[in-house]
Amino acid sequence: MSQTKHKKQKFAYGPVPSRRLGRSLGVSPIPAKTCSYTCVYCQLGRTTNLTNARQTFYKKEDILDEILTRGKDPCFDYVTFVGDGEPTLCKDLGWLIKGTKEQLGVRTAVITNGSLFYREDVRSDLKHVDVVMPTLDAGNEKTFRAVNRPHCSISFDAMLRGLIDFRHEYSGQIWLEVMLVKDVNDSKKELQNIGKAVAMVAPDRVYVVTPIRPPAESWVEPPAPETIIMAQEIIGKVIPIVDQESGKFELDEHSDARQAIFEIGSRYPLRQDQTADIEDAFGVSGIVDQMLLKGKLIQTEYRGTKYLLPRFFTRGRIEHTNKRRKSK
Repeated sequence: MSQTKHKKQKFAYGPVPSRRLGRSLGVSPIPAKTCSYTCVYCQLGRTTNLTNARQTFYKKEDILDEILTRGKDPCFDYVTFVGDGEPTLCKDLGWLIKGTKEQLGVRTAVITNGSLFYREDVRSDLKHVDVVMPTLDAGNEKTFRAVNRPHCSISFDAMLRGLIDFRHEYSGQIWLEVMLVKDVNDSKKELQNIGKAVAMVAPDRVYVVTPIRPPAESWVEPPAPETIIMAQEIIGKVIPIVDQESGKFELDEHSDARQAIFEIGSRYPLRQDQTADIEDAFGVSGIVDQMLLKGKLIQTEYRGTKYLLPRFFTRGRIEHTNKRRKSK
């Protein structure tokens, strides 16, 4: 039974276009929506397994085999351990990174919320990664809980201390990401607090980003353009990323357009133009309309752009939106 489950599970996917890493071969070593945070802006929706416990979710050899198989044709810039949640919850992460680098000789990256860096074993697991991309969206406990909604055992001070300790121990590149949400962490005072925390971590780069895909909470909005300018002035060394990503998804692993739209959409809410490109790549049309008609996909709109999401992916968002409407 378990062997069948592992066989069906896809750990490596893409390459996918990344606004920071070029073409990225993604690796997800954890089950979907398993995370130590349940961020208000998360494009994957609300966390269903909120935890701070590291564990082996899948057989590590199966994950590495899939990475090595997909990595034989290196048409990507990085192998990126990102997961559909928090990848450092996988206690085999260090073993997977080491095996990937030794056997493929490629650049590796880890996209993480940085919440578990207070743990020595997590910092040790990431010491040989080329690029580590942690999140830092707050400069104090109150805002930390408002934006990231962490597991109850994780405090802002512990999280920040972990990032600082990692900077002292790690010789690779740290590219810090700050997600700004309108009226939550984008005031001058909040940006000053974030700036102080960023300075303590001393990353090599700082990316200020804004929500571009449908977020976990329907009320989430990006800040005004002038706020991005203020963030650049206050935080310093900031690279703003506020536009949608461009580029094509790798489709060779998918047998048809329907599978490609469903599986890619499970990790990246797809714009209408992106689903049209997928249909064109397979030489078909009307697949999205059929999936909408059968209830496999749901169409939603965020800031004037239409997105298509698998139904299971949107359930929490829709129920929450309906509750908000009823309360009004």
